Amino acid sequence: MPVATPATVRKQIAQGRPEPVYLLVGDDEAEKSQLAAEVAGVVDEDLRPFNLERLYANDKGITPSAIVQSARTLPMLGDRRVIVVLRAERILKPRRRGKAAEAEGEGPADEAEPPTDLDLLEEYVKRPEPLTTLVLVAADVDRQRKLFKALQKHAVIVECLGLQGGGDLRDVARTADALVKQAVSGAGQQIEPAASRLVAERAGTDIGRLRGDIERLLLYAAGQPKITLRDAQEVVSSETAQDDWAVTNAIARGDAKEALRQIALALEADGVPYKILGQLAWFVREKLTAADPRRVPAAVEALFRTDLDLKSSGGDPRILLERLVVDLCRR
Repeated sequence: MPVATPATVRKQIAQGRPEPVYLLVGDDEAEKSQLAAEVAGVVDEDLRPFNLERLYANDKGITPSAIVQSARTLPMLGDRRVIVVLRAERILKPRRRGKAAEAEGEGPADEAEPPTDLDLLEEYVKRPEPLTTLVLVAADVDRQRKLFKALQKHAVIVECLGLQGGGDLRDVARTADALVKQAVSGAGQQIEPAASRLVAERAGTDIGRLRGDIERLLLYAAGQPKITLRDAQEVVSSETAQDDWAVTNAIARGDAKEALRQIALALEADGVPYKILGQLAWFVREKLTAADPRRVPAAVEALFRTDLDLKSSGGDPRILLERLVVDLCRR
């Protein structure tokens, strides 16, 4: 099958006719997550406990045969079952063992062996269960493997390449600028052209950074009728990026003491609470989801609670952010 666009998949969903197998691949995590969620939305909300399953391929026990077994299970009460497999690059682009892997920078020699039951998943792709939609979400795939060739022939592949597939640098910049304006407009705000260009230019070809900067910018300028160039300069400056790493690295290590110290330094330097909240939201979305997905639901809940408390003056902003940092450091 030819490579499809997100719009094509959304049209299939709107018509109530999703394909049996989808592969969402690329570095645009936000686009992949949104599209996977929309596919999952074909299952009636009341039946999702029975007919919707999310699997993480990097979890122990989630093998190709386990995925096939889940996909072969018939829906209960409803007419469709959806299986979403996240971090599927572990299966679709497994690391090799031994000195060759180390030489190529793929990791230490004691990495887990590639799955040995890939042929079962390959056979499923060729003859899928018609009442199930299987969604494989991966950062990358090994395009030389038989499994990918089967996906090419029998599945719908959507390349969510973010800014990587944008052509030359001018095309990339135009695409990034359009994404900034689209996101700001979707949030019900306006942005000065110079501010939009600055955010796009600072992101380069990094779609993760672009989306993170947009989110921080919207939080920073919440309540303003228009986002200005000065607002953009405050959010995407090199100093802000350095602060991002200091706080989020401490949280990633579970070092609450250091994270609290960095939060205090940021606030004492006239840091804006909404900007800091945006940085922490970026950490949860871009880093924690990959590093420890089990912590994500509690982290998202803590983020929403802090956002609501800040907007409703539910406490001292410093105390609210410190409480959030402690929650994010919990393992």
